[in-house]
Amino acid sequence: MSNKESKTIISMMSGTSCDSIDVGLCLVKPDLSCTLLDGFNYSYPPEIRNNIFNVFHNGAKLEDICKLNFVIAECFANAANEMIKKHGKPDFISSHGQTVFHYPKDTKIANISQRSTLQLADASVIAQKTKCMTIANFRTADMAQGGNGAPLVCFADEVWFKPLNKNIAVQNIGGISNVTVISKDCATFGFDTGLGNIMIDYCSQKFFNTPYDKNGDFAKQGNVSENWLNCLLQDEYYYSEPPKTTGREYFSSKYIENALKLAPDSTYDIMATVTALTAKTIAQSYERFVYPNTQIEELILGGGGAYNPILVKYLKKYLPNNIEIKTHEDYGISNNFKEVMAFALLGYCTYYKIPNNVPSCTGASQPVIMGQISYY
Repeated sequence: MSNKESKTIISMMSGTSCDSIDVGLCLVKPDLSCTLLDGFNYSYPPEIRNNIFNVFHNGAKLEDICKLNFVIAECFANAANEMIKKHGKPDFISSHGQTVFHYPKDTKIANISQRSTLQLADASVIAQKTKCMTIANFRTADMAQGGNGAPLVCFADEVWFKPLNKNIAVQNIGGISNVTVISKDCATFGFDTGLGNIMIDYCSQKFFNTPYDKNGDFAKQGNVSENWLNCLLQDEYYYSEPPKTTGREYFSSKYIENALKLAPDSTYDIMATVTALTAKTIAQSYERFVYPNTQIEELILGGGGAYNPILVKYLKKYLPNNIEIKTHEDYGISNNFKEVMAFALLGYCTYYKIPNNVPSCTGASQPVIMGQISYY
C-alpha cells in the first residue's frame, strides 16, 4: 500500500511472568522502522495479579475468567490513559493482552482441531475507556491457519535485523525463552526454546519470598547440581522438532513442584541449577535445531533474562566461543520494551492490511493479517 503514513501507537502487553503491563508509545514509519518514544511498566494491583495466577494454576471457574477479561481490560485502559495524559491521544492502541491459556496441540474433538489460545483484556473495553481505536487478539488468525500462534515477535526480528546481513540468533528470555534465527543461508525461522524465567521466578518466590532473582544474586551463591540438571534436560519438549511453542500450561507449578522433588538440599544450589537450565536448554536447542541449518555469528539477547548476569554467564559457558553475545540495546532497541515495540509494528501492519505472521516460525499454512480492530 503506497499511501501508508507514520503512526503513533500505544502498545501494551503482559507476558507469562505477569509482573506488569508494559506500555510503550511508539512511532512506526512506512518503512516499518519503530522508535520507542516513551515507556513504563504499569503494575497490576496485587489482588488482580493473584487472580491471574489463580487462572494459571487451574483454580478458576468460568465466571472468574469472564470477570477477569473485563477487569484486566480496565487495567490495560488505565495504563494507556496514563500515557495519554502525558502525550495526548495516539493514532490507535495495539494490545497483546494477557495470555491465560495457550493450546498449540492439534488434538481433535468431533474431528475438529482444538488448537486455540486465550488472551484476556477485551479490546472493546479498552477502546471505550480510552476513546482510542484498539487492535488486539493477534494470535488467533495464525492458529486458524494451523499455526502455533507463536512466536510472533519473529516478524519484527526479521524486519529489523535482516538488513544487517548476518547470521543472527535473536534470543528473548521472558517467562518462556524463544529464538528467531535470521540467516543468509536459509529462510527466517523461530521457536520457543523452553523455560525462560518461569522456574527461576517460582523458586525465588518459594524459597526467598521475592518475585525474581535480581541480578542472579541467589544463583551466584550456589553450585549447579549436574545430576539434577541432566534430569531436567530430559524433558520431551526439548527434543521435539520446531515449529513449536510452549507456556505455563506445560511448565506449570505442578510441573515445577514435581521437578523439585529431586532437587538438591541447598536453595542456592536450586537457584543456580534452574538458572543454568534456562541457559543450557537454549544452547542445546541451537545444537539440535539451528546449527544443522546455519552457523550463528551473533546472539542478540532481550527480555528480563538479559538483565541476569549469572544467566548470561551460563549462556557464555554453554555456547560456542565464536558467538558474540550482544543485547537489543546495542541496536537501539529497549530490552525491556522490545516486545511492546514488536506489537506496535504488528498493529501497524494490521491497520494497513499487511500480513504480519512468519509461517516458517509459527507453522501456519500461509501468511495472514493478524489482529482484530475495535472501534469506540
